[in-house]
Amino acid sequence: MADAKVIPFDDDRSRGNAGQRPARRRAPGGRRAGGEGARARGAGDAGELGEVQSLPGRGPAREDGAVRREESREDGPAEPAGGGGLEARVAAGLAFLRRRLTGEYDVDDFGYDEELTDQVLMSMLRPVYEKYFRVEVKGVENIPAKGGALIVANHSGTLPLDGLMMQVAVHDHHPAGRHLRLLAADLVFVLPVVNELARKLGHTLACAEDAERLLAQGELVGVMPEGFKGIGKPFSERYKLQRFGRGGFVSTALRQGAPIIPCSIVGAEEIYPMIGNAKTLARLLGFPYFPLTPTFPWLGPLGAIPLPTKWTIQFGEPIHTDGYPPEAAEDPMLMFNLTDQVREQIQHTLYKLLVQRRSVFF
Repeated sequence: MADAKVIPFDDDRSRGNAGQRPARRRAPGGRRAGGEGARARGAGDAGELGEVQSLPGRGPAREDGAVRREESREDGPAEPAGGGGLEARVAAGLAFLRRRLTGEYDVDDFGYDEELTDQVLMSMLRPVYEKYFRVEVKGVENIPAKGGALIVANHSGTLPLDGLMMQVAVHDHHPAGRHLRLLAADLVFVLPVVNELARKLGHTLACAEDAERLLAQGELVGVMPEGFKGIGKPFSERYKLQRFGRGGFVSTALRQGAPIIPCSIVGAEEIYPMIGNAKTLARLLGFPYFPLTPTFPWLGPLGAIPLPTKWTIQFGEPIHTDGYPPEAAEDPMLMFNLTDQVREQIQHTLYKLLVQRRSVFF
């Protein structure tokens, strides 16, 4: 794998040391599915692309995991059979802590920790999703119940909260309890804490190699092709899709015969209205942009609190690619046409949702 050619999905993504693969490593005490040579790669939020032969320990565990999530959403960690109220919940919590401390848990080749995601990380994101942004989900039935698929969404909001909310939407509302594996920008891998959390959540580097591997394993992969161009655009250009790069996500889907599912997100544009960009400061910090909003940096840490906008996430009808021959992935005209089709479908749905929206906040 060290000599494999990496094909980035986004030309505008900042590089430097972030372009290197995260080092192979074993979670402290944990068992890594895939053997000793398995890689713990990471990912994060917003690559140009977006993301299962099932990974060891996945497959049948998916359905069980979905049941566990339904049981544990209100009561914390899943209760042992037979119930038992508070005592059972305490026992389940202690058992969870024991597994974390002794390393009796699995992570896959990319560093994804399903148990931690289900029982802890999603529980932390869910109040933001349900209470703060009050996300409404539409069209989740368009996501297949099994097999690889590529969800392609618009990207906005100055900080990549839209990717995380999309991940919660799939995790909590899909009837098959599927997990969304996001492709992330290189910058995520150089940020302390964020890097590790992204790996645990199942994100990975936004490159064709990783995306194809996940799709081949039957995973649900999420990509936001606008990359930094979308997330860092000024407020005056809100809900206007930026360039979708060179169509790398289309060629990846064609090679694996995976359906492409357009996704439109309304509400993220207004959480941090970007009225300016301190480019000099951004270059000094190594960031693609440094946002200036009505509250940040003028109000200090308080200015970093997003506005409580009302969100809608709509998954569109899938665009099937399994009918094309294998060599279709090398046809630039076909890639251009499919990329344009996906982009137009997302843009059309955005305009439709904006017309239906009563208010930014309600």
